[in-house]
Parts: sequence; C-alpha cells; structure tokens
Amino acid sequence: MSAKLQVNDVSIAFGGVQALENVTIDFPSGKIIGIIGPNGAGKTTLLNVICGLAQPTSGTVTLDGTVLNELKPNQIAALGLRRTFQASQLFPNMSVLENMMTGLHLKVGSGLYGAIMRTAQMRREEEEMRARALEALAFVGFAKFADRPGNALSFGQQRIVEIARTLIHDPKVVLLDEPAVGLSVARVAELDELLQRIRLERGVTTIMIEHVIRLVMGVSDHVVVMSSGRKIAEGTADSVRNDPAVVEAYLGHQHHA
Repeated sequence: MSAKLQVNDVSIAFGGVQALENVTIDFPSGKIIGIIGPNGAGKTTLLNVICGLAQPTSGTVTLDGTVLNELKPNQIAALGLRRTFQASQLFPNMSVLENMMTGLHLKVGSGLYGAIMRTAQMRREEEEMRARALEALAFVGFAKFADRPGNALSFGQQRIVEIARTLIHDPKVVLLDEPAVGLSVARVAELDELLQRIRLERGVTTIMIEHVIRLVMGVSDHVVVMSSGRKIAEGTADSVRNDPAVVEAYLGHQHHA
C-alpha cells in the first residue's frame, strides 16, 4: 500500500537562515527515493516539514491530495506516514517486543477502564498487538531479539528495530533518517535487501536520507540531491551521478564512499 506524496514550492527559514528554498518534489509512489547532499543541505528539515515537526513558511505538502500543513504529527501519522530518526527512539529498559508494542497501545479501543480491569477485550487486543509486533520483527529478521532489552542491541540493530516499528502500522509512506548509521558493510547489504523487500512485498513509498552513497545509488529508484536548502538535481541514480552540478556540490567529494 503506497500513497502519492508531493512537496510543492516549500520554503522555511530559522532565525533568518533559509533552511529550504522553493523545494518541489513529486515522490514516485511505491518506490524507494534517496535524498542526498552535504551537511546543512536541508535534508532533515525536509523530513521534518513532511511529517509535521516543522511548518513551512510557504508552500504545501500533500498526501493523496490531503494538505498536511497545519496538521499535527500524530494526525499525519494516522494518514499513513511514519518516520524514523537519527537517534534511537527505543526505551532502553523495555524488551524489543515491548518497544514494538508501545505505539500500538494508542490504537486500542478498550479504553482506560479496560486497561485497569483487564477485560476480555483488552486481553484480545494485547494478543493482537503482540502478534503484529512479532510479525514485523520477523519481517526484518529480528524475531530472535524479541525478549532482549532495547539497550542490549547494538546501535545498528536498534536502527533496524526502528524500521520494524514503522512497518507495524501498515504505512503508506515511510521516512528513514540515515538508516545505515552504525551498520557494518555486511549489515548495509542486509539493509539494501530489506528496503527492496519493503518495496516489493509491502508496496510502501520509502524516502531515505543517507550518507552511504553506495546504498543510495544501489537501492533507490529515484534520487534527489539537495544543497544549501535547494533541490539541485533529481532522477535515476545514473543520471544524478553524472550531473555536473551534483559532482561539484557533493558526489565529487564522496566518490570513494
């Protein structure tokens, strides 16, 4: 299940600094889109605008025709857009499975009374949440870690659990903020395979900020290049790789990455 996400002429400034300037991107539905660029290019700000953590000064963001401007992050999430962050969001003293289930508690229908009295409905809902959480962990190959504490996993492993947490909600769009951080070369290859499975088996539109150029160029159907808050190029990996403006602004310094 995928959706049509569009960023239309979006600009935003912080304290006089132009973080994004007239950015327009029509994200291909059901594809993997890599967003690259040097530090300070505006990549994370763009994700923040899309998911409602920052409000643009001008321009609009739409999901399947619904304008996301002014909506709260939880309202945008309810429309089917989920996100990971650069820093781990796992609760360290909870098990991996419990971490997976935390977001689902917001969606159950038995209410406070049911939680206190442990009604049959509440027990059924907990079993359903547990099953969905285990299924998402199995999808990313981490079912074996279900009972481990969150802080017993390496940083790279926690990144994969974060991706699993987005999938538990059957999202239309997933935003990944540097998912390869902390991963070994072998783990990056596994992440490449996982991203392709998310696209093929789930049909999710996946938008990824990443500095590991080999991963971006190898797995992305579409690549967007940003510099100084502006979009300077987009297209296939091959077309972007050979764009003189991209080589000058970014890839020329990263060709060994």
